Amino acid sequence: MSTSIARERDDDDDEALRSTKRTKIDDITDEHAPGEIIQTQSTPDKPESKSILPPSHVLLGVSSPPTSSEGLRQLLESDVGISEYISRDVAPFSGIIKQRFTDFLVYEVDLDHHVVHIKSLDMPDSSPKKDKATGSKPAEETTEHGSPQSATNDKNGDAGTAHAESSQTVQSSTQPVGEAQDEELSAIDEGASISQLKMMYLEGPEPPRVSDSGWGNKVTKSSEDVEMTDEGPSTQPEDDSQKSGAGRGKNRNVRGGKGRGQRGRGGRSRGGEREDHRKVLSEVSKATRTSLHQVVRKLFKGKFESETDMSAPVGDEGSRIAIKWSRRGGGRGGAQGRGQRPPRGEYPPYIHFTLQKTNRDTQDALAHLSRTLHVNVKDLAVAGTKDKRGVTVQRVSLRRGNKTVENVWKAANQIGRRSVPEAITQRGERGIRIADLNYRKAGLELGMLKGNEFVITLRNVQVDSMDTIDRAMNSMKHMGFINYYGMQRFGTAAVPTHTIGLAFLQSDWHKAVSLILQVRPGEHPDVVAAREAWLVDRDLDRALALMPRRVVAERCILESYKKQGGETRNAMGALSTIPHNLRLMYIHAYQSYVWNAIVSERVRMHGAVRAVPGDLVFDEEPSARVAQDADEEPELNADEPVATDEHGESARAPKKSHKLPWVPPKVKTLTEEDAHKYTIFDVIMPLPGRDVAYPGGSLGERYREFLTRDGLDPDNFIRKQKEYTLNGSYRKILQLPKNMSWSVLRYTDPDVALAQADEDKLLGFDSPSTVEDGKFMALQINLTLGTAAYATMALRELTKTETSSHFQTGLTLASEDQQFRGTAAATAQDIELEEVAGMEE
Repeated sequence: MSTSIARERDDDDDEALRSTKRTKIDDITDEHAPGEIIQTQSTPDKPESKSILPPSHVLLGVSSPPTSSEGLRQLLESDVGISEYISRDVAPFSGIIKQRFTDFLVYEVDLDHHVVHIKSLDMPDSSPKKDKATGSKPAEETTEHGSPQSATNDKNGDAGTAHAESSQTVQSSTQPVGEAQDEELSAIDEGASISQLKMMYLEGPEPPRVSDSGWGNKVTKSSEDVEMTDEGPSTQPEDDSQKSGAGRGKNRNVRGGKGRGQRGRGGRSRGGEREDHRKVLSEVSKATRTSLHQVVRKLFKGKFESETDMSAPVGDEGSRIAIKWSRRGGGRGGAQGRGQRPPRGEYPPYIHFTLQKTNRDTQDALAHLSRTLHVNVKDLAVAGTKDKRGVTVQRVSLRRGNKTVENVWKAANQIGRRSVPEAITQRGERGIRIADLNYRKAGLELGMLKGNEFVITLRNVQVDSMDTIDRAMNSMKHMGFINYYGMQRFGTAAVPTHTIGLAFLQSDWHKAVSLILQVRPGEHPDVVAAREAWLVDRDLDRALALMPRRVVAERCILESYKKQGGETRNAMGALSTIPHNLRLMYIHAYQSYVWNAIVSERVRMHGAVRAVPGDLVFDEEPSARVAQDADEEPELNADEPVATDEHGESARAPKKSHKLPWVPPKVKTLTEEDAHKYTIFDVIMPLPGRDVAYPGGSLGERYREFLTRDGLDPDNFIRKQKEYTLNGSYRKILQLPKNMSWSVLRYTDPDVALAQADEDKLLGFDSPSTVEDGKFMALQINLTLGTAAYATMALRELTKTETSSHFQTGLTLASEDQQFRGTAAATAQDIELEEVAGMEE
């Protein structure tokens, strides 16, 4: 993978290094008139005449951010409140962050403190025979790479499996009626009925076909609506093409559905399913009738239903009970037909898998998977979002409907377009690889993780001595780093996301719309043309035709205007069509900006060594959920296009929440008497919102000054629009890494990998290659961070270097090692030629 590819970013500019001079900021205390639509750029080439940064930016004591030659505003750390360090007494050293994707590896740490890695690329198998042989867990337990063992368990869904194998699959399931159960049944029933029950159970829920020289298989239309295949009756969980709601739209008259996943076979037409007249009749007394119903339900786990046979006369001695396969619980109408789920308990309702993504935003990756798997994006969930730029590994849950682990694996690996051997010997397509699929009883939710493990490689490290590296690393190992929100939080485009968030909090809907729609230098030409079509020509239809669908917020606003006949007065209504989580992302960016600024003030005032009077701490340790930040989106770039699934649903659309109402944690303000009882790692800082306490003393006053300068009431974050009412939360001001270690490597060619992703390890690709006498030094760091912590902020503490993307891009382009790109490959080729020449001699 070449570095030139690795450095591609939508919003990066071509300036090699940031400008060392910054224009003095104008007085921006004049507040924008309420409701006024600001036009900061009348044409794309004209620079804006007025700063659109929050008015409180002047309190940071820095000048306006510089702009590139293309007019792109280059936001720096100091513009979002990031300015302090803990180890100022340690000399800095420089290094390039994320030069290659594998220079930034991220592995999720689950709630059991297990680090998530890809273990196998092989296709999972739901075969009950395999489960039984390997001692797989029962239906109620977690099932690794397979299904629970149940009587109606099916084969893996391969198109070529024979009907005989299907029958064997059913019969190989664990039989619920053994000797002990025989005794339980025989106490209330006769042996003949028990044998018939066993036989009907082993036949499965579909009646077997009886061959009679070809005549026995012919059924009338009244009794046969299922197209039989060499796979046998379709009782297995259905694959991609068989959705709930089948029977509607263009496929409603097509037998077997679309046929893409089923190849047109094995589906059910609108008429239903083949009638099942099988039943076992049992004569029982009134005293044992209830017991028989209970025993049948218990032993066969609800798969059989029993009822009084009304065709037989009821005598004084008792009645006749009919036992047959249950048709309840298979979906609407009671029949387990096309587009309906298997009986409850046959498979757990969720599939979990490990996702490795390369240079993809988490939500974008989920949207891609939803399109590939033909599921709604809301059926996919993760415990936390991960960096875009890098290689990250995490668990994902899928509310599977009727899909099996094989269905999901095949769809994700595009089996059909490519073969299984190709899927397990080549990298996943579009930077996506899923593996290690298994069934689970519940899905994932944000916050269901302990943190993330990182393997970070800094390239072209420049340092005065090795002692400086050791001092810097040991300082962070024992003293930690400031828990700032990183630059990803605030975007890389001309319009900072926290500025848009402030407009939302000010209820200045027209300003928010103007900021979102404004022309931004450096964007894709299609997006620029679409913006101009509306802002300059006021041509709504052309703007919508040109605007790419991935640019969700802008399209939502323009589509809302279209529905209103071109009327633009209802700006709040237009904004409300933007996916809820995307709107909240803007607001969270503003919260993060204020938090960063006040934490910097705190460190400047009191240092970062000990707790002092006026600091806030938790009065009692909050629950894991309360302790999480309000947003749980640690490494999300709000400027990235919002991907959508095949239904047009946003990957950031809100899911139905099962959370309990938010209860603010109990906090206390430290005094002279108790400050010594706490450490600096106990100190917390609030994010703006209702139900939060502000620090005591001058720091609390400074906090209020920031909010007031931005036109907000520090004591009132309740809005008429409830979705914009912020509860606020707390975040610890320092983060202490765990499991930290480091090593120094040497290399010459920057295109050579120095770390290896899980997928590449299993495929045998891109093994790390170091050179003992290499021209350049690299520092490889292993560490584990808690949730919502930014690894880039840890690196910032070490290098004392700007972490904004445009600055890092400049460092890479100016790096001396770029002159040696490709030399390793050339050297290897020379060696190979020399060896061949030696053999010929």
